[in-house]
Amino acid sequence: MTKTKAQQIMDYEGSRTAEEITQAIQDIATEFEPYIIRQRRHFHKYPEPSLEEVRTTSDIVGQLDAMNVPYERPLKTGVVATLRGTAPDAYLPDGTPRRRLLMRADIDALPVTERTGDEFASVNEGFMHACGHDCHIAMMLGTLQILRHMTDDIHGEIRVVFQPSEENGSGAKMMCEAGACEGVDGAFAMHVWSEVDAGTISCEPGPRMANTDWFRIDIKGTSCHGAMPQRGADAVMVAAEIVNVLQTIVSRDLSPYEPAVVTVGELHAGTARNVIAGEAFLAGTVRTYSENTHQLMPGLIKRIAIHTAQALGAEAELSDYTVAHYAVVNDEAASKRCRNAVVKTLGEEGVGSYRGTMSGEDFSEYLAQVPGMLAFVGCRNPHVGAAAAMHSCYFKVDESVLAKGSMVAAQYAIDFLGE
Repeated sequence: MTKTKAQQIMDYEGSRTAEEITQAIQDIATEFEPYIIRQRRHFHKYPEPSLEEVRTTSDIVGQLDAMNVPYERPLKTGVVATLRGTAPDAYLPDGTPRRRLLMRADIDALPVTERTGDEFASVNEGFMHACGHDCHIAMMLGTLQILRHMTDDIHGEIRVVFQPSEENGSGAKMMCEAGACEGVDGAFAMHVWSEVDAGTISCEPGPRMANTDWFRIDIKGTSCHGAMPQRGADAVMVAAEIVNVLQTIVSRDLSPYEPAVVTVGELHAGTARNVIAGEAFLAGTVRTYSENTHQLMPGLIKRIAIHTAQALGAEAELSDYTVAHYAVVNDEAASKRCRNAVVKTLGEEGVGSYRGTMSGEDFSEYLAQVPGMLAFVGCRNPHVGAAAAMHSCYFKVDESVLAKGSMVAAQYAIDFLGE
């Protein structure tokens, strides 16, 4: 039986040059590209919300079993896989790896009803992989397919974390508390991104994704007949006014040089169309980069809520303000390493440029433990219908980028562990 290219690479005896390693990565990725795309479509079809990724976890485990990659399941959902290098210096005499890299892929979906019309569109009504986590799973499985055929080139150990519950900001903390970061020397993650052109990967150093906070404001007015508004204090009107005034934080309270976003995503009030509502609440999110601005936000929101309500004869309380996770800041050395990996595997034309985003990511939890980076894998290509924004019910990706992401991740891992 004729051996595949991947099998030939795995069976090769002797050390490879840096150029031969990159060529092997490219060859294996090309061979497994159909597999990567197939996995992406499978996970896309069966999305599951945060902390309920039961089938997703089971299907990932099935792929790991097929690859003979050992794993643990420290949580109900989510998996931690381990790929051991077989280079002569991969492990110290006491059995610990000379270096260990953590690579993360998030696995949960969003409460979005899909409208793409793809034949592999979500069959779980009301849920969709509208943020590309299906792609992250597939790229990381592809990375494992590459690296498991190249263990002689791995000078250490790779810990792959398939993490639940990124969308609600709790999964990374849970994985870290379960020990995912213990004994790790660096961390790496990829995120497909609709604002970066397909075929390019952005890996600049510094702030890349914002601090993410959640807030809730409760309003207490006085209910009355809708035809006699003078007898009450309209909680709906107060809530609407607070929504408007909150926008003055960004436009008037902060420096124009300090990026920030205050978004109210929920407003709930009223029980009948002819009743002045006596109570209301609104909830939203705050995104910032600088720690100074981050610290100012709760006080500014509280001030506006209380005094706006008082001016309209009602009361308001900032009943909840939660820091979901902190900003993702790419380590300079890690970013340089990733850029080199992009150039090696994709060429200079594969180097993307992106200013960063006010979106949040709980990958920051890992970066609080060890240096590392998150790369934006461009997936925007209007020619294949991949033009909608992240979180859109029409979100699509150019699937040709997935094998490229796997290549870069594999090259990054080998380079990191070889240093």
